[in-house]
Amino acid sequence: MFSGIVAAVGRIESMRPWGPETSESHGVRLRIHAGGLALNDVALGDSIAVNGACMTVVERTATHFEIDVSRESLDRTAGLEGEGTVNLEKSLSLSQVLGGHLVSGHVDGRGTVAVFAPVGESWHLAVDAPAALGRFFAYKGSVTVQGVSLTVNRVEDFEERTRIHINLIPHTLERTNLRNLRPGNQVNLEVDLIARYCDRLLGYGTARQPGG
Repeated sequence: MFSGIVAAVGRIESMRPWGPETSESHGVRLRIHAGGLALNDVALGDSIAVNGACMTVVERTATHFEIDVSRESLDRTAGLEGEGTVNLEKSLSLSQVLGGHLVSGHVDGRGTVAVFAPVGESWHLAVDAPAALGRFFAYKGSVTVQGVSLTVNRVEDFEERTRIHINLIPHTLERTNLRNLRPGNQVNLEVDLIARYCDRLLGYGTARQPGG
């Protein structure tokens, strides 16, 4: 589990295919410079959220770590397909303060940046999410964008998409790679964990049961 409070901005420095030959069906191994993320307490097999996607550390040095990313993950996430900056967060321990909200590191879908513009001292971020995720967004509810825990300020539902509006304060832009966003960019989205279970519980009684 994670909190959505980014600890450091790292950088994907290289990628190579898993298999002996380069193929579109193969996953890749990414070598990531950890930036300001301390790795002295990270063991092989530990989890680190990379742009909001939970990944397993398979190699580590004092300044870098490596992860294996399956083709399925590459197809369903944004920002892991090549060199560039990534938001990093180590998994939570039970003694840590939960500063954001409960984040699983399981990306629910990719959104598209519709608006990224200054408003006073802050920035207005609007993201078009797949319509299937629309029911999970609520005014003042939580959402994870590129691994960052954020608050939804407004929700607009359309036939083929749902647009969520978010206010980004300067501190968030300074500490994450969200400052690099531009309209048209793809971003990783994870819906609120509580909303996910509420949706399942509310719909459970209407589902056909085995043998029913």
